[in-house]
Amino acid sequence: MKRLLHILVSSLGLFLLACATPPSEFGVYRQSDGTVGVHAPKSAKETDAQVAAVEECKKLGKRGATIVETRKTVNDRFPMTYIFVCNTY
Repeated sequence: MKRLLHILVSSLGLFLLACATPPSEFGVYRQSDGTVGVHAPKSAKETDAQVAAVEECKKLGKRGATIVETRKTVNDRFPMTYIFVCNTY
């Protein structure tokens, strides 16, 4: 009985691990002033960050994103932060 419980718990753990969504490369967030911030990894270019911002803007009912600000951060994983404003073009 104890062995069956162990196998069941292990199987459930593997099932949940297999169904997990992989983490995104970008950290996308909405700011209180209506702009969208994108934390970009080292390998990303500005255009890659814009694609992530456009996806977030589409959730807000907008069609595009224009870059407003670029900042360097002290975070090793996300060394650049881009700020975008959503447009309706």
